[in-house]
Amino acid sequence: MEDCLGSDDEYYYSDQDSLDGIENEDSDPQWIPPKGTTTKVITKESLLSAQKEDLRRVMDLLFLREHHARTLLIHYRWDVEKLFAVLVEKGKPCLFSEAGVSLVEHEDLDPPLPNSPVMCAICIEDVPSVDTTKMDCGHCFCNSCWTEHFVVKINEGQSKRIKCMAHKCNAICDESVVRNLVSKRHPHLAEKFDRFLLESYIEDNKRVKWCPSTPHCGNAIRVEDDEFCEIECTCGLQFCFSCLSQAHSPCSCLMWELWTKKCRDESETVNWITVHTKPCPKCHKPVEKNGGCNLVSCICGQAFCWLCGGATGRDHTWSSIAGHSCGRYKEDKEQNAERAKRDLYRYMHYHNRYKAHTDSFKLESNLKESIQKKVAVSEEKDSRLRDFSWVNNGLSRLFRSRRVLSYSYPFAFYMFGEELFKDEMTKEEREIKQHLFEDQQQQLEENVEKLSKFLEAPFDDYNENEVMDIRMQVINLSAITDTLCQKMYDCIESDLLGSLQLGIHNIAPYKSKGIEKASELTVCWVNKANNADKDLRLHCGTSGGSTEPEQPSGSGSSDESGCSSRKRARKGALGGGFFDLNLPAEVIDKSDS
Repeated sequence: MEDCLGSDDEYYYSDQDSLDGIENEDSDPQWIPPKGTTTKVITKESLLSAQKEDLRRVMDLLFLREHHARTLLIHYRWDVEKLFAVLVEKGKPCLFSEAGVSLVEHEDLDPPLPNSPVMCAICIEDVPSVDTTKMDCGHCFCNSCWTEHFVVKINEGQSKRIKCMAHKCNAICDESVVRNLVSKRHPHLAEKFDRFLLESYIEDNKRVKWCPSTPHCGNAIRVEDDEFCEIECTCGLQFCFSCLSQAHSPCSCLMWELWTKKCRDESETVNWITVHTKPCPKCHKPVEKNGGCNLVSCICGQAFCWLCGGATGRDHTWSSIAGHSCGRYKEDKEQNAERAKRDLYRYMHYHNRYKAHTDSFKLESNLKESIQKKVAVSEEKDSRLRDFSWVNNGLSRLFRSRRVLSYSYPFAFYMFGEELFKDEMTKEEREIKQHLFEDQQQQLEENVEKLSKFLEAPFDDYNENEVMDIRMQVINLSAITDTLCQKMYDCIESDLLGSLQLGIHNIAPYKSKGIEKASELTVCWVNKANNADKDLRLHCGTSGGSTEPEQPSGSGSSDESGCSSRKRARKGALGGGFFDLNLPAEVIDKSDS
């Protein structure tokens, strides 16, 4: 087969090989489990279900009531794996005491009669025992004091972990007691308390964050593995999960933050003024020299020497100024000016190329509609070539490669500058790594431009042989740019960032099929996960639990093969319908049972 790229290109792919790794809408629909990070969208309707899923795992393993499980999870920021690790390493007593969970409920051997008076240790008043409440830790106070305590904590925003009023008691109060007492006097605060408990799954969970869309779409995103990833919400916004800014790999979050600030503020304008102007010694306004004479006059009327910036009179010749001499060399000022000039030119080099590729990306994004028209015209022709999926695949690859190429310039600006890694590399090491990276960058840039050229060609006017040639060029260049992008990421992760001592710069991994689209969360109890929890329970032991476990609502109705994450849970599997966010948790449990 003849080389479609010509003799000057060093890559060659056959038709079949080049299609590998490129998605095709007409390919085999068999689903392959995704590799790496999987992301889920948590909507308002599925938030309670997502929280219940983690609660149920802890409740089943440790035989706890729901509020105890929630207390543990909030303390460990809803990291179930970390909770289990602490359980295995330190045991139940340490796990519970650190989180403020009472290991064993205190029971009075001689409880007071319902109408007998009991003195409250807070208000020092005798109240009927029916008007008092005892927490799991054993401390008992009157309902009025408990209510005022709860109201203050809710208003202070501490409703997720309200501690007992007793001195030096770290036990967390039962959320059902808080809800019942507060709702009698302040129903709106009880609703606020429930909302705080529900939203703690997002606010206190490092694996879950709100989508940063503006206006807000109301969705939250949950990642399963690596938090350094880029994802796409169902609202269409693509963003970095770590810093919640726009997707910016191969830049690290710190690099992108510094770059956007540098492009946004006036620091480079100040650099230009430093290089090309001198401040007037009288009014201190910047003055630009527009002639060959070293005597410069400001608009305020002050004359000064351009060489040293000192104020002078107006008597002068082409070679000297009357009464003024500045022939002595001042090293600091000269060095500062040269450094500012060098830094400005370096920034302009990277910024101009970053902006050029960003503008190209915006222009190429408008190609989709025109290319679809070309495809429609070509499909109507009487030709052997009917499948034009290579056009859409090539266009998608162009967008992804152009985006990678655009953000590679801010990365190079900081990677090979002195702002972040001055002490991490010697000058020789920096030059070697810079040449290695720039070689890969130039190869990618060259092939991206070629791919853009062929996709913009009017192939709807070409004959069949010319279209076949365009097709082979697009397929080959798509595979080439994908390979070069992967090599660039491997170089960054292994040879550049991987060799640094400070591991604070992490980038999202490269994905050949683009930024991962988050799918809607469906809650289902997978048999494999349950078996893993059972194995951990056998390893840790089940003795010493505080209370009997609640029966999982609807947990008995599951199919034999388990529920795949790609299948929507049946309504019967969750007690006959979806959870109502306006109902308290115990009402839902009762309705499910």
